[in-house]
Amino acid sequence: MKYIPLIAIVVASLLSCNEKKEPSAASTTSPLNGTWKLISAKSVENKDTTITAPVAGQETIKIFNDSYFAFFTHDLKHGTDSPKVYGSGSGTYTLVNDVYSEHLEYCTYREWEDKDFSFVMQIKKDTIIQNGIEKIDSLNINHEIIETYVRIR
Repeated sequence: MKYIPLIAIVVASLLSCNEKKEPSAASTTSPLNGTWKLISAKSVENKDTTITAPVAGQETIKIFNDSYFAFFTHDLKHGTDSPKVYGSGSGTYTLVNDVYSEHLEYCTYREWEDKDFSFVMQIKKDTIIQNGIEKIDSLNINHEIIETYVRIR
């Protein structure tokens, strides 16, 4: 009789090991979540290609959570031995398969705010390649961008 409570506890413990758990939040999070460093970028307009990154003495990072992104570009010497550079922006995004769409809500370049952009995004382990058209008629902007980011751990 002394062993019945002990046996009941052991059986309950074993049964709880087989319990089905709710899907974890991690299974629904974006594969983009985290911080990424821009390692190369180019802009193609008509047939002219311009390398826009890397720029000596500058760094750009892009940060994602499940539905928002933010990017920051700054000079690495805080303007002490080179021109002061700072730019940033943020907004919402969606990623459906390889179609990445941004709605830019805030931007240092204010005339870019409240604009939508759509890109093809390839995610390969710790690398993102983002490719698509940035078009803003009011600014006479119409070019393709190709950006490559690596995850910062």
